[in-house]
Amino acid sequence: MGNSFDWIVLKSRHIVKDKWISVRSDTCQMPNGTIVDPYYVLEYPTWVNVVALTKNQEIVLVKQYRYGINKTVLELPGGSMEVEDTSPLEAAKRELLEESGYTSNNFIETAILSPNSATHNNLIHCFLAIDVECVADLKLDVTEQIDVVLLPLEKVIEGIENGILLQTLHISSLFFALKKLDKVQFT
Repeated sequence: MGNSFDWIVLKSRHIVKDKWISVRSDTCQMPNGTIVDPYYVLEYPTWVNVVALTKNQEIVLVKQYRYGINKTVLELPGGSMEVEDTSPLEAAKRELLEESGYTSNNFIETAILSPNSATHNNLIHCFLAIDVECVADLKLDVTEQIDVVLLPLEKVIEGIENGILLQTLHISSLFFALKKLDKVQFT
């Protein structure tokens, strides 16, 4: 077994801590003795997203404005685990229903990924929901304004290179869903 690459935390304090984001400033010591000060960590809850596929092979997407990039974009339904969620699966079911009105009895977890392992402390759980059906009206947060868009799976795949989905975590989730659906081939 080789040398440890783990850093030791010497001191830690929160710069910002609220409902949406928590920023921690750490003083760390690397194995070779180098002190890193400050090292910022963004603390987030667990995230989830869902590739929701209808019986007609359409993907349920949500169209919404994203302030960070100042654009209205298409995304997969998803969000953060809430206190009432007993698991990432429950969070995924809740988020899909709230943001799109769709649900399914067939959810498959396809991947657990790190949004950015250099600075983020959380993970995102990716799900594929098959044979989803619209069963309810949207139940949006006060900061959400969403249109639900159904696009044929093939059109979404074709549109990837043209930026139909910009969010990298959503592209990753789509990849794992396509792999689960045997739509990705490696030769």
